[in-house]
Amino acid sequence: MGIKLAFSRPTADAEEQKLLFREFHKEGYDGLQLKSGQYAAFLEEPARFTAEWGELPGIASALIAGGRLEEADIEQLRKVFSFAAHAGTELIVYCHGIGRAEVTEADIRRYADVLSELGNEAQQQYGVKLSLHHHHNNPVMYREDFDIFFDRAREGSVGLTVDTAHLVKSGITDIAEVIRSFGHVIDNFHMKDFEQGEWRVLGQGAIDFGPVFGAIREIGYSGWISADEESGGGVMEGMKTCYSYLRNGLKS
Repeated sequence: MGIKLAFSRPTADAEEQKLLFREFHKEGYDGLQLKSGQYAAFLEEPARFTAEWGELPGIASALIAGGRLEEADIEQLRKVFSFAAHAGTELIVYCHGIGRAEVTEADIRRYADVLSELGNEAQQQYGVKLSLHHHHNNPVMYREDFDIFFDRAREGSVGLTVDTAHLVKSGITDIAEVIRSFGHVIDNFHMKDFEQGEWRVLGQGAIDFGPVFGAIREIGYSGWISADEESGGGVMEGMKTCYSYLRNGLKS
């Protein structure tokens, strides 16, 4: 599989979501990475989702989910696994919603065990992969947290979604080093710009993406790269700008 481009963006209402769903292919993207609010209404009725949108390849190429990994959260995540199997989803992108100050290194290792089990379950029972999305103020936040988590995680069980802006917001400025160090587990990218505490459209913030694109080429990455557009701008403007930026960066 070569690199495939996706788009991800929160939507304010049903009309904005329809616009996103109807236009992403026309703008050149291979898939969407859906925020939880964009598929939650269909979670118990996957057939209704596929009836409405299933004719669009890649409509749910990845599903973004989250929680604290408590019992109720895990049961909810299993519902996402089941929905994903019906929707043709490849990746579940998991955001672990616990503040970094609340956890110890031992906790991070324990979370790696739990997510490894869930990742194996997702693959073996539902045919989908689980990918950890590190976040600012989540358990895997600082550079050393990545080593702790992935030294413990079982091989092949859980991947890594690299989010460029969340790395910088967390104080990790050498994004390329993270990519080179964890290329063996990276299965997704969320490309997002950042400046003065705010998410920006790709190419309109302070992140230097030259080394980022270089590291992606260096590791021979083959998989999903998603523009994660959370700047608050218009749907179409974000789609067009991000697609052009990604295409130009990846071919340079």
